[in-house]
Amino acid sequence: MKKVFFIASEVSPYAKSGGLADVAGSLPKELLKMGYDIKVIMPKYREVKQEMEYVIDFPIYMQGRKENCIVRKHTQKVDDKNLETYFIDNIRYFDRDGLYCHPDEAERFAFFDKAVVELIRREKPDIVHLNDWQTGPIALLLREKNKDIKTKIIYTIHNMEYNGRFNKGNIYHLDLDDSYFTPNGIEFYGDMSFSKAGILYSDIITTVSKTYADEIQTPEYGFGYEGLMSLKAKQGKLIGITNAIDYEEYNPAKDKELYKNYTSNSFDLKKENKKALQKELGFEEKDVPLLSIISRVVSHKGYDILIEGLNEILKKDIQFIALGVGDKHYINRLEYLKEKYPGKVSVNNFFDHKLAKKIYAGSDIFLMPSVFEPCGLSQLISFRYGTVPVVRSTGGLRDTVIGYGADKERGNRIYVLGKQCL
Repeated sequence: MKKVFFIASEVSPYAKSGGLADVAGSLPKELLKMGYDIKVIMPKYREVKQEMEYVIDFPIYMQGRKENCIVRKHTQKVDDKNLETYFIDNIRYFDRDGLYCHPDEAERFAFFDKAVVELIRREKPDIVHLNDWQTGPIALLLREKNKDIKTKIIYTIHNMEYNGRFNKGNIYHLDLDDSYFTPNGIEFYGDMSFSKAGILYSDIITTVSKTYADEIQTPEYGFGYEGLMSLKAKQGKLIGITNAIDYEEYNPAKDKELYKNYTSNSFDLKKENKKALQKELGFEEKDVPLLSIISRVVSHKGYDILIEGLNEILKKDIQFIALGVGDKHYINRLEYLKEKYPGKVSVNNFFDHKLAKKIYAGSDIFLMPSVFEPCGLSQLISFRYGTVPVVRSTGGLRDTVIGYGADKERGNRIYVLGKQCL
């Protein structure tokens, strides 16, 4: 039985800021069902509230300063098996509000990576699966500082835009000297790069859709890494594997967050979710197209083109819901549309998982006008709930949403629990 360590900076249901947590929460469960001996490892953030048991503690030295690492674990039942998640706990680095965007971000995750390497030294897994920039240096530390460890390393890029670029001085948190700060090492345009460490020192690099694997080899989507990604592709070390969703988590027949559950045999009950959602958000309860978007409110999610388009679309008899936090500039523009078209727009400048599910189930059309989208899970969730996704043809959106009008053989139809509904 292969022993696997799955390492990520966020994992559902413990801590989440985006799609990484969903994938990190569901993929290990499937690997466990397939027979792998898998352990998940993540930081113990303040917001993680589950009851845990103590595993071990050991010191980690950060430029000569001794920091204590406490390892705890939480166990979930997956069918008849146990899925263990190990938490790296340290008050200085993780007992604070928010997962990311702290001034000592490089130092925090350098501590995390060094602690994970110590666990790997003790446990000696067959495979280590690293996810996104926060975990990239683990590959370097294993290959350069722990050459006796023969574990295979997979590094998954979930979004190349977020690549862990910091000033040079942060290499010392990783106990590296200046010999690693070269163009052939982890130097990146005068800075050091956590992602580059993962890309250079892993055995295989995967990303979250086939199209995105091609796109990150171009200047438009490569964010400066396109040359390195092209080299890895030529070496046969870059693979695109499209993400998927947890069908148990997102199941309109059983989802407790919905106003009314429905199946392929009771698809008309979807309308009851729409009516209840309209009532909850203060809309008039009438049979008009209900459009929605659930995402971080940032430029690459396509808010420029969305807001411009809504200026025209909202002249028609429709309703529109936005859910998500982000750039105040776009929030203000959405609020302006709410004032301009009273009774037609609901702006929810926060994230609520329960409300998100109600929106997926209650909407008629789900919008994803992304400038780029490595994979996207929202379009897959909307399919699951019988809601039509309208997307820009990029990344994983191109791979998973195929127009039925243009391609009746491969084009998407709406299925709920295996039965075609639309």
